[in-house]
Amino acid sequence: MTAQATPRHRVSTTTARMRELVDAVADASVWSMDPAEAGATLVELTRLAAQVAELQARVAAHADTIRVGADVGASSAANWLAHTTKTTRAAAYGAVRLGHDLEAHAMTREALAAGDIDVERARVVIRWVDRIPADLGAETLAKAEAHLLAEGRHHDAKALGRLGRRLWEVIAPDEADAHEADILQRQEAAALRACSLTMVDDGDGKTCGRFVLPTYHAAALKKILMALAAPKHVAATQGPGIERRPGPEALGRALCELIERYPVDRLPQTGGVNATVVVVIDEDSLMGRLEKAGILDTGDQISPGMARRLACEAGIIPAVLGSASVPLDLGRRSRYHTEHQRIAMFLRDRGCRAEGCDRTAGLHAHHETRWTDGGHTNLHDGASLCAWHHTLIHDATYQTTYLPTGKIRFHRRT
Repeated sequence: MTAQATPRHRVSTTTARMRELVDAVADASVWSMDPAEAGATLVELTRLAAQVAELQARVAAHADTIRVGADVGASSAANWLAHTTKTTRAAAYGAVRLGHDLEAHAMTREALAAGDIDVERARVVIRWVDRIPADLGAETLAKAEAHLLAEGRHHDAKALGRLGRRLWEVIAPDEADAHEADILQRQEAAALRACSLTMVDDGDGKTCGRFVLPTYHAAALKKILMALAAPKHVAATQGPGIERRPGPEALGRALCELIERYPVDRLPQTGGVNATVVVVIDEDSLMGRLEKAGILDTGDQISPGMARRLACEAGIIPAVLGSASVPLDLGRRSRYHTEHQRIAMFLRDRGCRAEGCDRTAGLHAHHETRWTDGGHTNLHDGASLCAWHHTLIHDATYQTTYLPTGKIRFHRRT
């Protein structure tokens, strides 16, 4: 045990004694405990951990108040604690913050100190009580805190959080429904702001990612994936006798099926073309006479087998090289490029033609010779540009130069 230098305060001496008592059983075997004693001891240890956490939080808040660590240049007691004990700063700051919160919530501190609730439930009580407007009065706040603490003795932190949302049914029943609706509306707005999706290609045929979705959309997505991963659906689409896969793998396969089967007529258009993937494949490879990798319009490669399968899917546009194609030269008969012209143009250019631009999605078809100046609607006279550079190329303050490499250089006129 690490000795504490001349402890004098009751809390200090008690802490030292607790360390000594725990040290005394550090090597004690527990194999001889019967189920009843093991269970009862585990419950008591859980309560003891809550009591120790309260004591730690109380001392941490005091240490913060008297600026422990200032003598060695620490910016705060939490930073000093993290550095000294090698705990994370988040944990150290959490202890200090909990101590200050408990100073303002005496009933919650007493319940934690008695081991009646744990730290998670204590934080839930504090969070929901603090959301009540202070102008409702101390008596109302105390009533709310007492109610949540009573519920906390019978529910875990997650269930207690749900009860906290309906706290107004206890303190102001007539306003409860309106208040809950307001909470839900704010939560949904915050969830939409936090909505995100990140995907990273690992360079080995897989893409990893993570997402944050609002509760409704996550629930809807889960239902869709569960339906696609259901054994009856798997047996119907893949035949009986399919080995049942683990949950995460089944949901991952279901997501792939959802992506492949999403109706293309429901997709928005970008640059006049549905946001569908184009698979470039040689006719010989498509017919199975040659095994050659297929190429997506994103530049990624896929196996010949995958390319042949995707070429049969309704949501995939196969661009077969060496086979009969649709007319791609409309001359002066039409001002706007057709969908097939745009696809062919995007495949040729593989992204925005502007020099230094790496955008590959949402491209526009641009006439190199303006339509009003006699330009033709064909591939030779067309160029793929992102929305930004398509706007810029029609800006008279910029001069454009078509380079031998096929790129387009922009230069502001002086």
